[in-house]
Amino acid sequence: MGRRQEHAARLRTLGDWPGYLREHGGLPGPRANLELVLAVADVAGPDTVDALIGTGEEYLVLCGVAALTDPGRLRAHATDGRWRVREGVAMALQRLGDADLPRLLDLADDWAGDAHPLVQRAAVAGVCEPRLLRSPAAAARAVALCDAVTAALAARPAAQRRDEDVRTLRKALGYCWSVAVAADKAAGLPVFERRAGSDDPDVAWIVRENRGKARMR
Repeated sequence: MGRRQEHAARLRTLGDWPGYLREHGGLPGPRANLELVLAVADVAGPDTVDALIGTGEEYLVLCGVAALTDPGRLRAHATDGRWRVREGVAMALQRLGDADLPRLLDLADDWAGDAHPLVQRAAVAGVCEPRLLRSPAAAARAVALCDAVTAALAARPAAQRRDEDVRTLRKALGYCWSVAVAADKAAGLPVFERRAGSDDPDVAWIVRENRGKARMR
């Protein structure tokens, strides 16, 4: 039994989930316990999820958000100011993709058209996970998603580019492209290389960052 399963089994016997999560969550500290987050998502019911989110405590909110399945609620949390909570959104989207990949891909395409850069960031971060991109069709959708979001970033006025949320989106594109392309290099590389000729400084940075990733080599 792995750590995730051990945590899930323990949670099923407890009445005080917040206390257990605070004790074993790894915060404050450099690294949150993501195995425990996934265990919560495996076993938490709707009332528990709401209670965890309602605490407002970063790790407990992360656990609750990662267990959400409602796209509307996930979209709202995608713009949370806490990066760990935003990671919870990406984890929840990937769980959605595990269960219904076409639904996730369609949802991500919709979110890519959102005006908020953090919603766009959630879309690419949710889809660009290697375990979800095992088919050529899924890889192609991921590449197209990265391309669309990169184009949206390049279309933003220069005055917006230093906004923290836009920089967060740029950072996500700095690795998500490599995940999508590596899933099917023959089809993905030509799309990526078309971006390499851009004179937009942010697009150029995204290209350099992805070219430096081991998976691209």
